[in-house]
Amino acid sequence: MTLTSLLPSLRSSIPDPFVIDRWPEWTHPTTTDVIVSGVSLLRLVDLCDTPCVHIAAAVVPGTHGRPSDIEQSSVIVTRVVEIPRSGALVLDADISRVQAHTAEARLIGRASTRHSAPFILGDGTPLTLPEDIAVGDLIAIPCRGAVCRRQLRSERAS
Repeated sequence: MTLTSLLPSLRSSIPDPFVIDRWPEWTHPTTTDVIVSGVSLLRLVDLCDTPCVHIAAAVVPGTHGRPSDIEQSSVIVTRVVEIPRSGALVLDADISRVQAHTAEARLIGRASTRHSAPFILGDGTPLTLPEDIAVGDLIAIPCRGAVCRRQLRSERAS
């Protein structure tokens, strides 16, 4: 348990902790954004819309953030497009074809002070996000390897 999970009101002043080995090199979260190798994911959405992908060197596990010379890692930014029933989310990206670390999914664009709750995606993939997640919210999800935007095409986008 972390302080921000016990007292979610702290999220407005400190970011939720993250597992550095799951994110690309030089990643640091803020209360409303994630910066990856100097690139704001919110700014990336402004430039590219969603879903969008940022690729950088992976982190060597257990090194507290040392970049890998050979492995790559990605972050997908996707938008919530529908919440059809309690506990379910529909995103504008299909992440079933990538190695997503959904346990590290985080809300960006706003700081929620609500407790976290479990959600599921259409393919049954679980993730935990603030319980006040809404249509239009942005979710950043780290992935193993280099992900191409075309891998995220959903049936809705066709």
